[in-house]
Amino acid sequence: MERRKFLKQSSLASSLFFVPGFIRAFEDVVTKTSRYKRLVIVQLSGGNDGLNTVVPYQNDLYYKNRPTLGIPKSQILSLNDEIGLNHNLVPLKNLYDQGYLTIINNVGYPNPVRSHFRSMDIWQTASDANKYLQTGWIGRFLDAYGKHPYDAIEIDDSLSLAMKGEGLNGIATQNPKSLFNLTRDPYFKHLKAVQEDAHLSEHNLGYLYKTMIAAQSSAKYIYETSNTVAANNDYPNNAFAKQLRTTAQFINSNLETRVFYTALNGFDTHANQKNRQNRLLKTYSESVMAFVDDLKMNGTFKDTLILTFSEFGRRVQQNASTGTDHGTANNIFIIGENLKQQGIFNGAPNLNELDENGDLKFEIDFRNIYATLLDKWLEVDPSKVLNNTFKPLNFI
Repeated sequence: MERRKFLKQSSLASSLFFVPGFIRAFEDVVTKTSRYKRLVIVQLSGGNDGLNTVVPYQNDLYYKNRPTLGIPKSQILSLNDEIGLNHNLVPLKNLYDQGYLTIINNVGYPNPVRSHFRSMDIWQTASDANKYLQTGWIGRFLDAYGKHPYDAIEIDDSLSLAMKGEGLNGIATQNPKSLFNLTRDPYFKHLKAVQEDAHLSEHNLGYLYKTMIAAQSSAKYIYETSNTVAANNDYPNNAFAKQLRTTAQFINSNLETRVFYTALNGFDTHANQKNRQNRLLKTYSESVMAFVDDLKMNGTFKDTLILTFSEFGRRVQQNASTGTDHGTANNIFIIGENLKQQGIFNGAPNLNELDENGDLKFEIDFRNIYATLLDKWLEVDPSKVLNNTFKPLNFI
């Protein structure tokens, strides 16, 4: 063989030999840089009745206080010798059996408020009961650690207080294409021209202009990135499932978003509670199961953690309208693959020691849960976000 041909073929062979290793190394880099730990928040709006969700079915006081509203023992999805799940939470029980669910009981805060709006503000701002904040805990996370509005996305047409920071807000959208088309409106170009002509200050319309340009850039990024992945249609046919379906599309497209915010409404069950709550719990559990299956199929569940909360629980005793009135402490759900303490995190509600209003006494401050998510999952300093020191728990 001629020397030139030998060298040429040897070089080609060497190149081909090293190509798979190069590709593997490149794939490793892409995987490491594109993997983001994501937090998905599910808000059960209206005050979900925690006692008919995670049921103390072996406690006679439960049935004494709820003679017609209590869930019959024969219908309970037993978790242990003390508590079980509402029978409409079969998909959630499946997640529990797989080690993907942690239930934290008796969650609340000192000096509880029974107003929907005020209690939700407290949960969304992480404030004390006697303090009023204008920024949400996710908004302050964006202020301290975010760069773009799309670092936190609410799957809605309006932005909750939780997502509003002092200098940076999250972004709200139910449909990325609609949001993108909205930001292409001629109004944006007109505003830019006005700002340039008037040399407006950063503190007035100039600030507004910059905010809107950031939103326009975010809308373009969200639409173009999420459009690379087809949405999974294997979800229940309801509005909440549609929110989770959109969230999954965002996550599976490797959108660089850290926090997603969703909500299921309708839990203010003062009258005829049983059928209404059962229907809502079925909607919740089936939709969340479809969401988890979607993420697992796309390899993104391992980097996703789901928090479900409600602004308060309900009274222990049923009312005259076969419903429940506003209460205090409640249970929350943590769903994910990375749970250190799967199953039941702490004891069942103590029905023997209620407060002066007949409500459950809280055991765990919800801000300790936020601190855990910030510290151990989003890997930031909780005190910079919560404006105080709350000790993280050991569930992740």
